[in-house]
Amino acid sequence: MRTTVPAHPSRASGVRTMVAEYLLRLRLPPDCVDNAVLATGELFANAIRHGSSGAADAVTVTIECTRRDLRVTVADRSSALPCPRTADRAEESGRGLAIVTALADDWGIAPPEAGTTGKRVWFTLAFQGAR
Repeated sequence: MRTTVPAHPSRASGVRTMVAEYLLRLRLPPDCVDNAVLATGELFANAIRHGSSGAADAVTVTIECTRRDLRVTVADRSSALPCPRTADRAEESGRGLAIVTALADDWGIAPPEAGTTGKRVWFTLAFQGAR
């Protein structure tokens, strides 16, 4: 499954809903769906905040599912790489990658698809017994 949406915060809820509905149709375990939705939401928020210059930009979300795992990729047009950091307790943001790290079995950064600019940030969730 793949969708491209405007890089605007108002689209975050729709992206989370789309991911949840798609994964529920695949009959994935509820905890896997919840983790994927939360991690996707964090990567989408990062793509908007750090990877776009405005709503004219777009963010692409791709979901790939095999018997062993689920992989979600969020692509934006910025070449600026995400940088994990430790947020101060008083800060209202800065925990997105820490949340993804806590929820996912793995995550990373990939170059953009051929002919495009930017980057792809992905995470995987392994299915129980598939590691």
